[in-house]
Amino acid sequence: MSLAAPASAENARQRGHSAVDFKSATTGVAAKAMRNELNNMMAGVTDPAKKKVFDAEMQSFFLLFNRFLTERAKGEKLDWEKIHPPNPKQLLPYKTIEGVDPSILNKLAVLKLNGGLGTTMGCVGPKSIIEVREGMTFLDLSVRQIEHLNSQYNVNVPFILMNSFNTDDDTARIIQKYQNHNINILTFNQSRYPRVDKESLLPCPTSAESDKADWYPPGHGDIFDALQNSGLLDKLIAAGKEYIFISNVDNLGAVVDLNIMQTMIDNQAEYVMEVTDKTKADVKGGTIIDYDGTVRLLEVAQVPKDHLDEFCSTRKFKIFNTNNIWCNLKAIKRVMDEDAMNLEIIINNKVTEKGQAIIQLETAIGAAIKHFNAFGINVPRSRFLPVKQSSDLMLIKSKLYTLEHGVLTMDPAREFGSTPVIKLGNEFKKVANFEARFKSIPNITELDHLTVSGDVHFGKGIKLSGTVIIVCAEGSKIQIPDYSVLENKLISGNLSIIDH
Repeated sequence: MSLAAPASAENARQRGHSAVDFKSATTGVAAKAMRNELNNMMAGVTDPAKKKVFDAEMQSFFLLFNRFLTERAKGEKLDWEKIHPPNPKQLLPYKTIEGVDPSILNKLAVLKLNGGLGTTMGCVGPKSIIEVREGMTFLDLSVRQIEHLNSQYNVNVPFILMNSFNTDDDTARIIQKYQNHNINILTFNQSRYPRVDKESLLPCPTSAESDKADWYPPGHGDIFDALQNSGLLDKLIAAGKEYIFISNVDNLGAVVDLNIMQTMIDNQAEYVMEVTDKTKADVKGGTIIDYDGTVRLLEVAQVPKDHLDEFCSTRKFKIFNTNNIWCNLKAIKRVMDEDAMNLEIIINNKVTEKGQAIIQLETAIGAAIKHFNAFGINVPRSRFLPVKQSSDLMLIKSKLYTLEHGVLTMDPAREFGSTPVIKLGNEFKKVANFEARFKSIPNITELDHLTVSGDVHFGKGIKLSGTVIIVCAEGSKIQIPDYSVLENKLISGNLSIIDH
C-alpha cells in the first residue's frame, strides 16, 4: 500500500502545477493574439519594397515578444554564484603596438549609433546635430575624424550612420553638406517596433501607418537585425570590409585606434568590447563577467537586489562597458544566418502622454559578446567622453581639451588624468539655458569638483580650482564676476557684483 501525500502538500503541489499551466496558457493566448495583430498590419502594406522591410521587422519583433512571454513565465534569472570577474584571457590591457601597418584600415568600416533625439537637452531633432565645440556638431567632428584618417593613411574607411525613424529624415538632409568631402557616408535605419499596451499585451499601432508615437526604436542591440535586413551587411563584405567599429555618436572619445584593431587581428577575435575603469559616476555601468566559463555582459537590471551593493563596488567589478564595439563582419553574418543571436531583453516601462502604460522590449549591443570569440580591452578613460547632459558639455567646451582634426585631447597640464566632477543644476539642463549662463566657459584645468545649484551666471575669463560649490538661494541670483578666481570656495545665498 502506497503512502498518500498529506492533503496540504498535495494541494500545494496542485496549486503549483495550476500556476505553471496558467502561465503557459496565458503566454500562448498572448502570443497568438499578438501574431494575429501583426499579421493584420503586415497584410495592409501593399508597396513591395516597404512590405519586405516591414515584414522582416515584425518577424523579428514577434520573436522578441515571444521570448519575453516565455522568460516571464519561467522567471529565469542569472545564477549569481556563477558570476565572476573576467579572467586574463577575457580582459586584455590596452597596449601600444609598434609598427602597425595602417593599410589594415582598408578592411574597416566605422559606424555611429545615431538613433537618439536631443530632447533631454532641450533640443529638437537628432542629438548628433547639437553644437558641442567651436560651432561644430557631434556629426561634424565624426566626419572630420574619418576624413583625416582617410587622408593621413591614404585609405578608404566608409562612415556609416544607423538612424532611427525619428532621426532619418533630418540626418539625410544634414549630410548633404558633406557631398564634396573625402568621405563615403552610408546610412540605414534600425528597426521600428510597435509599443505594447502593458495590460492587454497587444500592439499600440493598428496599422503600419499608425502615428509615430505608437512605435519605438528597439535599442542598439537591434543593429545586427538591421544590418542584415537592410542588405548593408552583405554589401560591406562584398566590398572587402572585414571589421566594423561601432560607437555612440555622442561619445567624442570613440576614435579609430590602430592599436585596438591590430590587437583584434592578432588574437583572431570576432568581437572586442572596450571597457574602462569605473569611477563613482559609473558604478551602475554594465560590466564584462565570466559566467560559467564564458565571457558575458552583466547589466545592472540583471542584478538581484541583494547583490546591488556588490555590483556597484569597484572591488569586484572594476570596469564598465563604454559601448565602443569592434566586430568581424563575417562572424556577424554567420551568427545571423544561423538565427543564433539571442540578446537579453531589456523591458522599458513607459507612460504615454495620454496616460497609457506601455512596454518597449529592447536589447543592447554589448549583450552579443557571448555569441563570438570575444574579449574586452581595458582602454584609457580618454576613449570615453560621452555628452549626456550639460555638465558633460561644459567639459567638452572648456580649454581642458584641445581640438584637432575632430579629435579632442586633454591638456597635458592637467595634473591628474581623470576629468573633474561637474554637477550643474536644473537651470543648466537645456542647452539654450546652459549657453545663456556662461559668457565664456571657465578655465577648469585645475578643477576637481564643481557643484552649481540655483540661478547662477558666470562672467568671462573665470578660473575654477580645487572644489567649488555654488548654491544660490531660491528667489536670489548669483553673478560670478568676470576674471574671478575661485579655489576651494563655497558660495551660498546671493551675490551680485556690478562694475561701475
